[in-house]
Amino acid sequence: MNRQAQAVIMLLFGGAILKASIGDLYLRYVKEMLQPFLIASALLLIAAGVMTLWYDLRAPQTEHDHEEDDGHGHKHHEPRVGWLLILPVLGLLLVAPPALGAYAAGQSGSALAGQQAESDYPALPEGDPVKVTMLDYASRAVFDEGKSLTDRRLLLTGFVTQGPDGQPMLARMILSCCAADGRPIKVGLSGNVPAAVPSDTWIEVTGAYTAQTAKDPVNEATVPYLEVETWQEIPAPKQQYE
Repeated sequence: MNRQAQAVIMLLFGGAILKASIGDLYLRYVKEMLQPFLIASALLLIAAGVMTLWYDLRAPQTEHDHEEDDGHGHKHHEPRVGWLLILPVLGLLLVAPPALGAYAAGQSGSALAGQQAESDYPALPEGDPVKVTMLDYASRAVFDEGKSLTDRRLLLTGFVTQGPDGQPMLARMILSCCAADGRPIKVGLSGNVPAAVPSDTWIEVTGAYTAQTAKDPVNEATVPYLEVETWQEIPAPKQQYE
């Protein structure tokens, strides 16, 4: 791999990151707040590629020959393994994987296992039903024993995943930084449980707090339940992670 090939790969890699960052594709891999950093890194890669090409094309051929000659009349080339850098470029441009979903949730234990108990959650905002995140509901249900959830109709959004007993559960992935550290928040469903709904289907659920809980078989974390009143299938949201 010569210097020009390296520059072209930097241009492709930077362009692929920029393309993902200015749309919604990047949200499958990182949190929304990281978009400016992705754009900045993409622009730096593109600038580095352009400058490398410019320098290499304007340099006299004799200078290239001197740089590539090993002193014994043999030309020196960079390791061919560098071409493997084009694989993530093709992955971003051609076969971008989906966001983490039901399979990842089933293989990982609930993120509540690492949380510390709280006892003074603030009151929920006004609204009927009041929209709460999966993490907020699960935390209040487990660590506050549902004190701030009672007598309220709640609206949760997540995707369907199969529980250990084969019954559907509601789940959503949370990220600290990127998809590599994604962990699921799982909520069991009782009452008007969605029937025959495929895994990874996004649904919006209206219901109420119930004291029912279960243990996540992956890491023995407590999984709270929601008593479902109504539910409806919805398109996958733009921001699929919490």
